[in-house]
Amino acid sequence: MNMFSAIRRYRAVAATVVVGLAVFALLAAGLPTAAAWLASTYVLVIAAVTAAGMIRDIRRGHWGLDILAVVAMVSTVAVGEYIAALIIVLMLTGGEALEDFAAGRARSELDALLARAPQSAHRVPLDTDTPEDIPADQVRAGDVLLIKPAELVPVDGVLLSPEAGFDESSLTGESLPVTVTAGQSVMSGSVNGSRAVRIRATATTADSQYQRIVALVREAAESRAPVVRLADRFAVPFTAVSLLIAGTAWALTGDPARFAEVLVLATPCPLLIAAPVAFMGGMSRAARNGIIVKGGAALQQLARARSIAFDKTGTLTYGRPELVGVHPEPPFTADRLLQLAASAEQYSSHVLAAAVQDAARDRGLFLSAAESAAEIATNGVQATVDGHLVLVGKQRFVEAAAGGPVTAAAVVAPGQLVVYVAVDGSFAGTLTLSDTPRENARATLDRLAALGIGPAVMLTGDGKATAESTAAALGIGEVHAQLLPEDKVRLVDALPRRPVIMVGDGVNDAPVLAAADVGIAMGARGSTAAGESADAVIVADDISKVADAVDIGRRTMRVALGSIWLGVILSVGLMLVAAFGFIPAVAGALTQELVDLLAILNALRALGGPAAERPDPGTHQARPVPAPVPEKG
Repeated sequence: MNMFSAIRRYRAVAATVVVGLAVFALLAAGLPTAAAWLASTYVLVIAAVTAAGMIRDIRRGHWGLDILAVVAMVSTVAVGEYIAALIIVLMLTGGEALEDFAAGRARSELDALLARAPQSAHRVPLDTDTPEDIPADQVRAGDVLLIKPAELVPVDGVLLSPEAGFDESSLTGESLPVTVTAGQSVMSGSVNGSRAVRIRATATTADSQYQRIVALVREAAESRAPVVRLADRFAVPFTAVSLLIAGTAWALTGDPARFAEVLVLATPCPLLIAAPVAFMGGMSRAARNGIIVKGGAALQQLARARSIAFDKTGTLTYGRPELVGVHPEPPFTADRLLQLAASAEQYSSHVLAAAVQDAARDRGLFLSAAESAAEIATNGVQATVDGHLVLVGKQRFVEAAAGGPVTAAAVVAPGQLVVYVAVDGSFAGTLTLSDTPRENARATLDRLAALGIGPAVMLTGDGKATAESTAAALGIGEVHAQLLPEDKVRLVDALPRRPVIMVGDGVNDAPVLAAADVGIAMGARGSTAAGESADAVIVADDISKVADAVDIGRRTMRVALGSIWLGVILSVGLMLVAAFGFIPAVAGALTQELVDLLAILNALRALGGPAAERPDPGTHQARPVPAPVPEKG
């Protein structure tokens, strides 16, 4: 920002500086009366404008801290301390500029993400190997793009080159490069390594993961934390104590100047600025760790959270199940059952659908195109395949089609789940898949328990046996299985210890993420609906970030409250000293500026904190093949 744009933005500050320079010029010219009249008139105008705004706020039921500033300005003018009055005005009008500067420091990581949005791409036409430079927003799905060394990936894509390393640290918080092999996905916003590679675009910039993150970051940066309410908790008592000390000093000494000397040390900047800066710093620190928090309200709820509920598939488990058994009912054979189910599952986006299709292809089975198909959200998929009506999904979904109860033929082992299949209205058999819990899920639950959050609850649409076996492996005592989205909302609403965190990742989790006190969406490639409904989005596919988010929320609240208390205690202490006549009005006004600075510097501590644990340094971290978004629970 240049000088002229700064003057236009902060006109009141510029006007105060000009008036101050004019006052000192008049004093230097031996015209103290003119200087006093100029300063006093300007200060009283600012006081009148501030008072008008204060009255409007009071009529709306909002009692703020402006009354202290108004009384301080009027009282200093009344006792002839017009230089101190000008300093108070400068402090008051400069508050916005000071907050902008501090907030700019605090949200450095958020701004960095916004500034790095890809702007151009190197598209390789089909008829030539010579790339052409185009704006990133002109890339379409299916385009082949050249990514040069150290360049930003402009859109989501699939790697065509044999292997490449990408730096995803600005997106996920992972400090080590990630190795991606041909056929695996590449995230927009990641940075290519030392070799030029080619990718095939799978989305436009608007639909790519980085732009979704940028949208979340912009929403977070523009949000207003509940810091007004936080400051208001201190406003009335702080105002009352300040006026009491000032009034007592005046009454005991009979000197009205003592009243003004006390109140110049009672200006409210630490209360109004320190808390917003702390919350912005907390959001920036979260972004640095791969967690996008959508505002200070979410941070405050994270700090206060007392219980937590988790979805299972793709949240507590990896969400990359493998087919381990096919159990047909006569007259179907195992291959025929799997072929029909996999053909129908081509029209589902559920993670289980991908596993079924992969297993069928591995067996060399041909997948037929469906004559018609529809995914029944949270239940399964229905398709007409080779002239047969095929239903694949949850037990009760298939039971409704079969007209009676159906049971799995095989015993479900811990960590396994069952998919039911009906063909032409008759039960045709089951498919058994295995989805293991995340390695760090148990440690994360233990860490949350140590933070006083829990006991954890599992809410899932999966079958009871599968859910209970996974819960037992993780030490979760309360399990609710075979749930629809509305069931999850009802159960979260009924949890007694508030606020409640809900962690999920699928489309079916969107309602409960919105209904919870704090909704956390898991995974960079998670459902758009889940990300939009959640209060926080974990970009990295790492469940330990849930505990990190709680840690950051609590530290942010400690720093915000600590900064407010620092400003209050220093101000009250200095007011008591001034009450005895040891701090003149001008010195008091300057001293209060130092109090403001200390409170704001303390608030910037929210940017820091213990570093997140990282794997031991090495070459590259291999990334598993990403799974589609789970939607069935």
